[in-house]
Amino acid sequence: MDVWLLLGAAVVIAAVISVRFAHRSGLPSLLIFLALGLLLGESGLGIQFENAALAQQIGLSALALILAEGGLTTSWRQVRSAVPTALVMATVGVAVSIVVVALAVERLLGEDWRTALVLGAVLASTDAAAVFSVLRRLPLPPRLAGILEAESGFNDAPTVIVVVLLSQTPGPVPNPWQFVMEAGIELVIGAAVGLLVGPLGAYALRRIALPVSGLYPIAVLALTFVAYGGAALLHGSGFLAVYISALILGNTRLPHRSATRGFAEGAAWLAQIGLFVMLGMLASPMEMPSAIVPGMVAGLVLLLLARPLSVTVSSFLVRLAGVAAPSWREQAFLSWAGLRGAVPIVLATIPWASSVTGAEVVFNEVFVIVIAFTLLQGPTLPLVARLLRVAAPDEAKDLEVESAPLEELNADLLQVRVPPSSLLHGVEIFELRLPAGAAVTLIVREGRTFVPSDSTRIRTEDQLLLVTTAACRDAVERRLRAVSRRGKLAGWYGEHGVG
Repeated sequence: MDVWLLLGAAVVIAAVISVRFAHRSGLPSLLIFLALGLLLGESGLGIQFENAALAQQIGLSALALILAEGGLTTSWRQVRSAVPTALVMATVGVAVSIVVVALAVERLLGEDWRTALVLGAVLASTDAAAVFSVLRRLPLPPRLAGILEAESGFNDAPTVIVVVLLSQTPGPVPNPWQFVMEAGIELVIGAAVGLLVGPLGAYALRRIALPVSGLYPIAVLALTFVAYGGAALLHGSGFLAVYISALILGNTRLPHRSATRGFAEGAAWLAQIGLFVMLGMLASPMEMPSAIVPGMVAGLVLLLLARPLSVTVSSFLVRLAGVAAPSWREQAFLSWAGLRGAVPIVLATIPWASSVTGAEVVFNEVFVIVIAFTLLQGPTLPLVARLLRVAAPDEAKDLEVESAPLEELNADLLQVRVPPSSLLHGVEIFELRLPAGAAVTLIVREGRTFVPSDSTRIRTEDQLLLVTTAACRDAVERRLRAVSRRGKLAGWYGEHGVG
């Protein structure tokens, strides 16, 4: 046990240090974690790990924890308008992606229909951990970021249901009606459990005075797993239940909310490290060469055909329903930003653990796809956002601050960077005409920090720190956005900073 504790601690420390390198280089950290697992596995230090069933159980538990952290740190105010589009992409879009990939794999690679469907279903879900980590580095308009964030939180549930159904049903492949009925029932049960546990848990935590502040984060995470386990016992979607309950808890004024989010983020990082290292140990590098060609074919079909088609169909359906759909630029970015990470690899262990024919081959192909296309998509997302002109460097970002006065005053601390194209350049602080509950408290300029006066002129590349009450935060963001677009006379031009 002492040796394993030492080895585990060394792996975690190495992974933590590698995150710094990954952040500076733009290389997704999941690839470094997978490499650590491969180094520890049969082709490295020789640690044997071939238990697909155990990997499946650990993987699903880790994904539930990552989804809980995603829900707790997601701002409902920012994703609310994106939920209709995200729900369509997480259901109809997932179905389109599965069918397109399965048809291509069957025709191009000669796989049987069940294996092709399994591969399509495994690859259909975007990875919550990968998407959340990218969104926290890449400045995007609120609606676009909200679509990606909500989609990655919602689409794990239907894909898990489809993969399990394909892995457990003997005989012929179930017909589409069976998929729809099974998925519909499980999603409804999961949503109901999440909508029950979230508000009840928030109500209890606001009224129960725990003796130690450190117990609140533990209680919040435990409540999300109550939702997960309760939904699973009722034959519902545990993933949908855990995400919805966490979303409700994370957007409720709970005691020590900042500490809870910090604790959840740390737990999610630990889950990611353990998950990717385990999946790296499960892989067999000697078997990977034969999976490169079919994996690249399936990956290209997913990236260039299935994902864009699923985004286009989803946007069309949303527009038919009378909801504002993403523009063609946003659709193009959504197509490129469908990152795959741990989720497809974990899902690939489900048919393997169920002894489905060809499942180990599917696992190897998925492993190749995740590595190759994460290297392709992850580092290029900022460039693609700039080329499509969907980046928004002047958007305000939340700053998590351990500050009791801010909590007591029901206030938020925002950070705004003034991009080169912004008409905030040259505007004096008093000309911003911010609401009475907001103020620019600090400016960081060329590495120097100072407190501005009313006559201080804002410059390009300045970083503004603003304190605003929760009640006027939306108005503050709209005003900053309006001035950034049309200057201090934005109101005369009819620009109000909406959207």
